[in-house]
Order: sequence, then structure tokens, then C-alpha cells
Amino acid sequence: MDASTKQRIEELLASSPVFVFMKGNKLMPQCGFSNNVVQILNSLAVPFETFDVLSDMEIRQGIKEFSEWPTIPQVYVNGEFIGGSDILIELYNSGELRETLAVALA
Repeated sequence: MDASTKQRIEELLASSPVFVFMKGNKLMPQCGFSNNVVQILNSLAVPFETFDVLSDMEIRQGIKEFSEWPTIPQVYVNGEFIGGSDILIELYNSGELRETLAVALA
């Protein structure tokens, strides 16, 4: 990944405490996994921002390299990679996600 793509990713992550790289956006997810993440975050009433990786192939590939995680969506809290849809579901079901977000947003 080139330096400008990395810088753009870092700027996006800095724009919101909870940030999701996904297919589509929070108002119109474009895949089931992205929709799962949006529904979980909405159910917790957490403010979050999104970036549609379908709109920018450099970011779509770059975020996979940035996180060393091969799939989309990717959820970040305070710039730290938390995981994708499956991990978010596990964290939500265990109650750990609510705790993590409460601390991050306090």
C-alpha cells in the first residue's frame, strides 16, 4: 500500500471513535455481513461512521493490508481493529462489545 492510501485510512479512522469499512453505508449496507455490523451497532445506540469500500478500490485493498485481515467489513474502535462481522457477533453475544464501546466512548 502506498503512503497516500495509508494516510487516507488513518484520517478516516481518526474521524470517528467507531469506524466501519464496509460494502455500502450505514443507511444502505450492500452485503449481509456489513448489514450485521450495522444492526449490532445500531442496537447498541452507538454513533459510528462508515466508508463504502465499493467506491474506492485503493481503500478496499489498502484496508486489508492495513489490518492484515482479508475480509470486509472491518470495525475499528479508537483506531484499533476489533474484527469483522463474525467477531462482532461473538463480542455482542458475550456482552464484551457493549463494555468495549462504553469504555471507548466514555
